[in-house]
Amino acid sequence: MVLVDNGSSDDSVELARRELPGVRVVALGENLGFGRAINRAVAEVPADPIVLLNNDAVPEPRFLEALLDRVGEGVDSVAGLLLQEREPELIDSAGVVADVTLMGFDYLHGERAGAAESSPAPLGPTGGAALYRRSAFEAVGGFDERIFLYYEDLDLALRMAARGSRCALAPAARALHAYSASLGAASARKYEWTGWSRGYMLRRYGVMRDPRLAVRAIACEGAVCAGQLLKDGTSSGLRGRLRGWREGGGAPPQDLSGAALLDISVREALAVRRWRRG
Repeated sequence: MVLVDNGSSDDSVELARRELPGVRVVALGENLGFGRAINRAVAEVPADPIVLLNNDAVPEPRFLEALLDRVGEGVDSVAGLLLQEREPELIDSAGVVADVTLMGFDYLHGERAGAAESSPAPLGPTGGAALYRRSAFEAVGGFDERIFLYYEDLDLALRMAARGSRCALAPAARALHAYSASLGAASARKYEWTGWSRGYMLRRYGVMRDPRLAVRAIACEGAVCAGQLLKDGTSSGLRGRLRGWREGGGAPPQDLSGAALLDISVREALAVRRWRRG
């Protein structure tokens, strides 16, 4: 087991080394971003499968066993079930899904925990509670290290789906999750980084080349940025999107073959975003 410390400023490294002698601690010294930190951890330990758990998620007993139970023929990733810290009977995320413009959503968010028992699998796991077969993870190059924060799990799920990988859902692999504990649910920094990732994804996957999707994406992103400006007084989301779009131009293009995307209306997509924010 490896614990990557992504530039924390408290005594986390010393505490982990003292209290967890069997865990390999990798102290990066600075925040290199989620994807780069995970890739470093995977390189440190030649284990298979790869299991991820965020530091703001507390797993229930047998979390790992429940993930492993869902690994089967053709399954290259497994999504764990993150429950809301304040209301543990409700789902925070059961993986990631996306609409046709690649606007990402937490699967089954707000549903009662039991709903996961009879629901189909998501596109891929959320990075906070996930299992990946090492061969499938490495075949697509792991997490895209250009993405500093947010949407990196969706991007990985899309690239894995393009290679024919399948995700399974593990309803019994439960963990309590403190939503947006890192940057805050409505902070300017979070808006900037989610915006960057949206702009980057739109560019890298060629969403704007389809006129129909381009109009839809502009409508959705314009509404989101306007809401952030009016309600929270910040244009950081817009600035992030523009910067992500520019920087996405230098990344290798990707396709969307094999990805099951949600065919929902603009109104439905924005409603889900508002509900999640609330």
